[in-house]
Amino acid sequence: MATGLDQAVGMSLVVFSLLLFTYYSVWVIVLPFIDSDHVLHKCFLPREYSVILPGMAVLILLICSGAFIAIVMWKNRRQKKVD
Repeated sequence: MATGLDQAVGMSLVVFSLLLFTYYSVWVIVLPFIDSDHVLHKCFLPREYSVILPGMAVLILLICSGAFIAIVMWKNRRQKKVD
């Protein structure tokens, strides 16, 4: 059973994900249709970053996943040599 702390952490991750999704959706889908001198444009980064930031996030995710898989495979290979 999940403790109260686990539920709080899970709920905060869900809320953070929803806020991030909403911010990105407004940034990419709605903002191009609003005049560039509107005050809403001050709340968002330039449009170039809407491609650069997710690309960097995917790259970091792939590097971390690859490093994790490489470490696990390396440890399993080393343990088989000892046996």
